[in-house]
Amino acid sequence: MDPTIKHVAKKANVSIATVSRILNNKPGFSLKTKERVLEVIEELGYQPNAIARGLINGKTETIGVMMPRLLDMFASKVLEGIDKYAHERGSSVIVCNTDNSRDRTMKYLQFLGEKRVDGIIFVSQLLEEDYYRMMADMKIPIILVSTISYEFQLPYVKVDDYHAAFSATQYLIQKGHKKIAMIAGEQTDPVAGIPRIEGFKSALKSAGLTPDDRFIISTGGYRHGDGKRGMEQILERGLDVTSVFACSDELAVGAMSVAYKKGISIPDDLSIIGYDNTPLAEMSFPPLTTVAQPLYDMGNKSAEMLFNMMETGERSESRIMQHKVIERETVKEILC
Repeated sequence: MDPTIKHVAKKANVSIATVSRILNNKPGFSLKTKERVLEVIEELGYQPNAIARGLINGKTETIGVMMPRLLDMFASKVLEGIDKYAHERGSSVIVCNTDNSRDRTMKYLQFLGEKRVDGIIFVSQLLEEDYYRMMADMKIPIILVSTISYEFQLPYVKVDDYHAAFSATQYLIQKGHKKIAMIAGEQTDPVAGIPRIEGFKSALKSAGLTPDDRFIISTGGYRHGDGKRGMEQILERGLDVTSVFACSDELAVGAMSVAYKKGISIPDDLSIIGYDNTPLAEMSFPPLTTVAQPLYDMGNKSAEMLFNMMETGERSESRIMQHKVIERETVKEILC
């Protein structure tokens, strides 16, 4: 039979309450008593039950992470940063794959509430009112990652999507490209869609070029298949372009696969720049030039902010992380 706190207390000749105080760093015991109890714990191999500790100190040492997708490189890098920090702080992570479904999101939030998690990190998904109300009822800290809510003022960690899209488009223009198409994902998405489209248009205007909505392809998503459909639409519309700005690396690689099948050489015939700088960008052929989001750092920083809120009860300041263009081999310079 596994040892219990009662066994520890009996062998150390102290009360159960004293063992509990020592385990939870509460005052009310001598150093000698603490040393004796810790010796007994090690001798017996006692493992405190997380639920029992939670009943004592009001914490479960568990955080929840809500993500719309788990099986992509964007999510894996963000989650890696979160998990690393949480592990260092002695907490476990419950990861919930919402698939951008309202029903799944609500069910997972109910589940996290029942598990009495200490805090929630909400990643890359629009924060709807129902989601916010359910999380607010839990009375625990919440951090947003790669998303933002203007209606519900929660701290966030993200890049400036408008500025990052401006930088990507400006890079193409500086390489001599004037005929540029955009594969924009979800055109009405207020988190990533609209800001990136506006950044794209603004960069064109700043260079004296006139934005044309025909050159903005909305595919409804950011996955590989969406990129393939986006590239097919560019070709079907007969758009005369020398370059494409794709709003995710998966979109860019999907577009490149269609170009390859059509005999379009990257970058000799068509230049492409992506967005995110996931490992996919390095693995593609040719290696993808892209706008880097510091995904691991975003996850790690969000966890740091969450734990600070959990410990102090004070609101964390939001963070805008720096983006940068990573030059590889998919953008060709056009000499005037």
